[in-house]
Amino acid sequence: LQKQFGFEYQTLVDGEVILHLYNRGGIEQTASMLDGVFAFILLDTANRKVFLARDTYGVRPLFKVLTDDGFLGVCSEAKGLINLKHSTSLCPKVEPFLPGHYEVLDLKPSGKVASVELVKFHSYKDEPLHAVCDTVETLPSGSLDLETVKSNIRILFENAVRKRLMAHRRIGCLLSGGLDSSLVAAVLLKLMKEININYPLQTFAIGMENSPDLLAARKVAAHIGSEHHEVIFNSEEGIQAIEEVIFSLETYDITTVRASIGMYLVSKYIRKKTDSVVIFSGEGSDELTQGYIYFHKAPSPEEAAEESERLLKELYLFDVLRADRTTAAHG
Repeated sequence: LQKQFGFEYQTLVDGEVILHLYNRGGIEQTASMLDGVFAFILLDTANRKVFLARDTYGVRPLFKVLTDDGFLGVCSEAKGLINLKHSTSLCPKVEPFLPGHYEVLDLKPSGKVASVELVKFHSYKDEPLHAVCDTVETLPSGSLDLETVKSNIRILFENAVRKRLMAHRRIGCLLSGGLDSSLVAAVLLKLMKEININYPLQTFAIGMENSPDLLAARKVAAHIGSEHHEVIFNSEEGIQAIEEVIFSLETYDITTVRASIGMYLVSKYIRKKTDSVVIFSGEGSDELTQGYIYFHKAPSPEEAAEESERLLKELYLFDVLRADRTTAAHG
């Protein structure tokens, strides 16, 4: 974006681009041109406007409270809004801000606000506006044979990994030994070598003693040549972590809590024992490519696609919530 529009940055803070985009083209272009995960509140005092926006899949959390008399509270965690001091006798409702949307609010002289519109700026089924700035080659379209489809997937997948290598901090990767995280780790290691990142890739696996994930991840790490770390925990340690995990997740969804225990503990290990800060993972691929085993029983390809779309739409409530909160808890 800096090269495309000639922005003159004054800092190394990645959020600075939001100001430049807004100054250039307003809130719709700002939200639509951001290629990544984000949640932000933008205050335009000159025009008396407040803007909220969140990325397409809701990877970054954003909660809000808006009372009838125009009191606005915004936070990355719901728990930050529940004890707000406000004149209303009723407890204001804390709501997650919808992914892929931005909201425009008028800012009144009193400091209160009034919502003007809530706009969906992107759907996961549409090509994003920021694709015009992407370095990926133009892909064949129209009626495609299987080999072309596979080639397109490979190109897009490698590009997705490549453009996340812009990090200034050390990169690591979660590795369960399954297809998704193994592909991410393998491609990540290959691309790190191509751009001469001169430290070894740290991969991280977690499980109970001799669990299938640990064994599989060990094989993958040996094959790709990563600096592999294993975190072994027992049932008692898992049970002890439940309360902390629920506090971080802000959900009682049983499957999400269960799946978050290991990710919470491995994130804790990464923070305490290593210097890896930017962590890759294989999240989202089961929803996108219909990897869950029940998809085998889909009545038709069309119904399978509908189910895949439903899962992607709700990612922010489950798997993406788990991945963001368990890592951010130790960020």
